[in-house]
Amino acid sequence: MSEHPSRPLNSASLATAVTEVGRRLDARIVTANLPVHRASTVLFDTLEQAAAEGRAVAAGTLHASTYGTAGTPTTYALMDALAAIEGAGHACRAALMPSGLAAISVALLAVVKTGDHVLMSDSVYGPARNFAQTMLKGLGVETTFHDPALDAAGLSALIRPNTRVIYLESPGSYTFEIQDVPAICSMARARGVITMIDNAWASPVFARPFDWGVDMSILPLTKYWSGHADVLMGAVVVREALWPALWSAVRTLGICVGGDDAFLILRGLRTADVRMRRHEQSGFEVARWLEARPEVRRVLHPGLPSHPGHALWKRDFLGASGLFSFELDPAAFADPSPEGIERGLAALCERRRLFRIGYSWGGYESLMIPGRLGGIRTVHPWQGGPLVRVHIGLEAPADLIADLEAGLAALRAAR
Repeated sequence: MSEHPSRPLNSASLATAVTEVGRRLDARIVTANLPVHRASTVLFDTLEQAAAEGRAVAAGTLHASTYGTAGTPTTYALMDALAAIEGAGHACRAALMPSGLAAISVALLAVVKTGDHVLMSDSVYGPARNFAQTMLKGLGVETTFHDPALDAAGLSALIRPNTRVIYLESPGSYTFEIQDVPAICSMARARGVITMIDNAWASPVFARPFDWGVDMSILPLTKYWSGHADVLMGAVVVREALWPALWSAVRTLGICVGGDDAFLILRGLRTADVRMRRHEQSGFEVARWLEARPEVRRVLHPGLPSHPGHALWKRDFLGASGLFSFELDPAAFADPSPEGIERGLAALCERRRLFRIGYSWGGYESLMIPGRLGGIRTVHPWQGGPLVRVHIGLEAPADLIADLEAGLAALRAAR
């Protein structure tokens, strides 16, 4: 129904009319998915209402907003969902970031200050290492990279009086080391040190970091939470005690996301359980096939009994994603010189039917990329053979295996 059915429009009133019409619905329509709210301006009926809402936003009250950057019904719905899923069974809150790297950066900036010290696993996501070595260093925060194989006692020996954060990633990036996160968190809590973890690999389905004792969980929502390779977003989920510090950093830095992207993450979340179980099943099938190949020296998949961290993975995780690496035997290359190995890797990765070359992962599609670890490992530089990381998507495993078989044949023939 028109809001003004009997009012004639003329050239004088059209300019006003186009700002008034269509801004209210006469009927309440309930849909399966929430509507998308796109907003910069938030309107109030009174000055007191505006002031009260401003105080609520400053205090970190959820579902309060004075401006689109503070939140909309769509972004708050996603924040609630993330806190409920990632922080299940714990008093947690979530804040949204425009990317996974933004989530890493804001999480660290929220809790460290000049003169602090950070312990960071040597196998973290490369851009996290870069942030620590550049911006944090420039702010007077020192970072020590530690062997991801260190147990809690070994890590405890590295803690200084000014150590503020232990930053974990399990499994590690590219090399998939599993850390004893519960033991490390217990030790850190006793020493008064905050623990945060990059929970990229396991998705919302296969890990419960707050059950392990972490204080802050960093989520690259771009990956499995979205699942469709079409949105960039991150989030930080924290225990209640750390929410004021996180929210202050978010507001001070002007960090925010749009309603359309938040809606896409909410949509992806609805099918996460089904998708992840397909990624897991197909990933295991492909990983076991690769283990039997003569060109492959070893497969770095925590869910395989051959993995050195398998017992910890089996204890702590509820399943496996589709991301893992495999190490090639240099003897499989027709030309084992450095140049010949590069040609062989190109033959393996290029012109595949299903596996495409790409750095991101966590979507429906299968991907493959060589793992070049020079400069992003300092404690134990990679000494193994050529490393290839694969993401197993939602395609039929038999087709993926056939694609890899063709790639390995091309690798053997490349000169």
